[in-house]
Parts: sequence; structure tokens; C-alpha cells
Amino acid sequence: MSVTIKDVAKRAGVSPSTVSRVLSNNSRISRETSQKVRDVMEELGYHPNMTAKSLVSKTTSSICVILPKPAEELFLNLFFMELIRGIVTQANRSGYDVLISSGGSEKEEVEAVSRLLNGKRVDGAILLYSRKEDPVVDFLQQNGHPFVLIGRSEKYPDILSVDNDNIQAAYDATKHLISLGHQRIGFVSGPPNHIVSRDRLKGYTNALKEAGLEMRKDWIVEGEFLQESGYRAMSFFMNLPERPTALVVMDDLVSLGVLRGLHELGYRVPDDLCIVSFNNISIAELSTPPISSMDIGIYNLGYTAAQALIQSIQHDGDRQFQKRHIIPHRLVIRESSIFTPPKSS
Repeated sequence: MSVTIKDVAKRAGVSPSTVSRVLSNNSRISRETSQKVRDVMEELGYHPNMTAKSLVSKTTSSICVILPKPAEELFLNLFFMELIRGIVTQANRSGYDVLISSGGSEKEEVEAVSRLLNGKRVDGAILLYSRKEDPVVDFLQQNGHPFVLIGRSEKYPDILSVDNDNIQAAYDATKHLISLGHQRIGFVSGPPNHIVSRDRLKGYTNALKEAGLEMRKDWIVEGEFLQESGYRAMSFFMNLPERPTALVVMDDLVSLGVLRGLHELGYRVPDDLCIVSFNNISIAELSTPPISSMDIGIYNLGYTAAQALIQSIQHDGDRQFQKRHIIPHRLVIRESSIFTPPKSS
């Protein structure tokens, strides 16, 4: 005979409604009571009927993660894997499952989100990116679905979001290179329609302007968050009549492409070119040479995003929550940016 919710309540010395609230991760139940009930559930081998629970509570205890397109390229970048690890960890601790969805186009992304949320398969969504014009954000906002954006929205500044201060982070990275004596500093950017690319470009230009240094358009190259973008950037930069002596690079994976391109052209880091990158994923430390990188707390970005979304879902607007969460950054200096160049004449 299967164990029922009443059996758990009787053994734990609480009411069946308290057991239900524990299963729903209700914040009104104390941590001690919740742990006591869960211990009894494990002891008795009780497994809740999630279909029945969903019908009663009108929730699914599931959230979805919307991947940027193209999804197959995303899995080449450890940044997104660490982000998802933070999301899944917090979701599991809160009793939520995580579904992953993507689309080959913006239209397909909207259709996928609509199926999941309008079909009551998930309770909310996390977007791993922020674009200048984003039909997915428009759909979620206009239909009142719970969601959190990793990044920020210029169109909807008051939506729930988790981000870094990317302007300040890029300013700090550029100032580090300036402090080493560099006066010709280039920038390898990401896709121009991504807000993070625009913000980091602004931080870079702010630092140059403050130092009275020239910002040249031919020292700024745009690309994707892929190794190949860094490789192509080097073919361009190192063929300029006057090339940069240092680079701020949008992403560690892109920096690997920079290193590969420089090696094939016969240049060395940091002797011929210094590099500061972003994200501080494991490959930054393991590359040759190790790359100086801005640690933006990737795991915490994902963890905080899941935490904020689940709080929003569970309280359904009955409490005011902090809307914008900023994760701190710190520069990890390694061999790629320790060389001090001679002063320009």
C-alpha cells in the first residue's frame, strides 16, 4: 500500500496542510519543520504525485531556461555551462525542475516560450542574454509571465534582472592596461545587438577618454562569443599599419582564438600584445600563457537568477522584491597582462 500525505503528517506530528506547504516550498514554514517533514518523507519512501499536485496548486514546480541562438554554438562556451550550473543548483534546492529550450530564430524562440508557459508546462522563464530588440522579452512582459533576464533591458528597465556592472567592469579592465603603460588599446567586442557588448564598449571608451588616449574605430572589432571571432580579429589587427599593443576581449573563449591567431602569425603574449578578457572560466587559467580575466561571478549570476524567479513565482506579486540584482566583479591578473611596454614617442 502506497504512503499517503496523511501518513507523513501523522509520523511528523503536523497537519496534512503543513506537509503540502513543505512540498510547495512555502516560505511560511520554518526550516526546522520543513526538514523534519522531509526526513519523514524519506524514511517512509513517500513520493508526491506531481500531476495531482499541479492540478491542485496550479503550478508545475518547473522553470525553463531560454538559450540564445544558435544553441549548438552555446555549448562550446563554458560560460553558459557555469551559468546553467548555478541555475540548476538553486532550482533543485527549491524543489524545482529545469527545462531547457531554444529556437533557430527569434520567431521560434517566442513559439517555444509560448508553448511552455501558455501550455502550463513551466511556471516561469530565465533568459540567458539581453538584446536591444527582443521579441521574447516583449512576449513575456506583455503576457504577464514570470521571468528574469540575465543582463538588462533598455526597453523595460524595471523588469526582474540579474547582471554585472559591465560598464564599470570594462572600465576597470582597460584601466589595468593603461596602468601598465599601454597607450594603444584595442577592443574585441561581441554581437552589437547584445546589451553587454554595448555596455563593455562604453566602459572601454570611458577609460580611454579619461586617460586622454585615442579611441580608433579600426581598433574595435565585433564578432560572436566564439574562438573563431578572436582568431579572425588577429588577422585584422596585426596587419594594421599601426596596431594596438594591448586588447580588451569580451570573452575568454574569444581570447583563445586571439592566442591561436597570434601564435600562427609569430607573435607572443605578453611580449608583443597584452590581453585582458572576461568571465574567468577555467580555460583562462589553463591557457598558454594564462589569461588575465575579469571574474564576473558566473555561477552567482545563474544562482541568483533562479532564486529571484522562484521567489517571484511563489509570492505571485504579494510582496515587493528587489528588481535589479548586481553581481560584483574582480580582475584576476595573470601572465597575459604583466608586460609594461615602452612609452610611445
